[in-house]
Amino acid sequence: MISFFKDLNLEKQINKNHSLDINLLKKSLPYPPDMSDLYRIYEFITLNKRTTILEFGSGWSSLIMSLALGENLKKHKNDIKDLRRNNPFELFVVDNENKYLSVSKKRIQDYKKINKNKILSKVNWLFSEVSMTLFEGRFATEYKTLPLCNPDFIYLDAPDQFNIKGKINGFNIGHNDLMPMCCDILKIEHFLVPGTIILIDGRGANAQFLKYHFKRNWIFIYEKIFDQYVLYLDEKSIGPLNDRQLKFYKS
Repeated sequence: MISFFKDLNLEKQINKNHSLDINLLKKSLPYPPDMSDLYRIYEFITLNKRTTILEFGSGWSSLIMSLALGENLKKHKNDIKDLRRNNPFELFVVDNENKYLSVSKKRIQDYKKINKNKILSKVNWLFSEVSMTLFEGRFATEYKTLPLCNPDFIYLDAPDQFNIKGKINGFNIGHNDLMPMCCDILKIEHFLVPGTIILIDGRGANAQFLKYHFKRNWIFIYEKIFDQYVLYLDEKSIGPLNDRQLKFYKS
């Protein structure tokens, strides 16, 4: 794993314990990132040849995903010309915390200045407030605005449950005994194409909420050692364009 981060020229942020040096990060992030999580995200995107990513939240993952998409762009640019991908090798990031968006933007800008030989994807940034809502009569949260894209990889690691606007019947999830409950993916489920992957970092209750409300056939895997949930949209192709996309993933 260390050689992986050295190859990306991120070794200066790695200490002898294989984690990021907190002293280098404390001015920009409240929590240091998990190196194994970042490595896994990169591998998910490159090995599965993802083309368009929707990230809920921003952070070190935004840089890693942009690099992974950049690697896919370098390898597969000519392989997707016949696919229905209008945002090929683009990352869409939505966050309800402007301060984290700013930090993530600057991190990518700084990385580009130092590593001009590295290919990074186009990143589309969006700030959106998150408010309480009802989804099929159940309390949940929703982003006011979502990016206009159809991702084949979704990373769910936000929003913070303590920054949710409004109440419904006096209820808000900003309580230490409650947990995040984002419903946005449910609202776009029927636009997602077979082969789509969702990676949820922790958020077990939210993962179960999605599982119970999804209408389509998802393979649902909990990887306990990483405390992550992996969902794969396992359905037959919806047409010739999707045929080509699935063939591209498997080739």
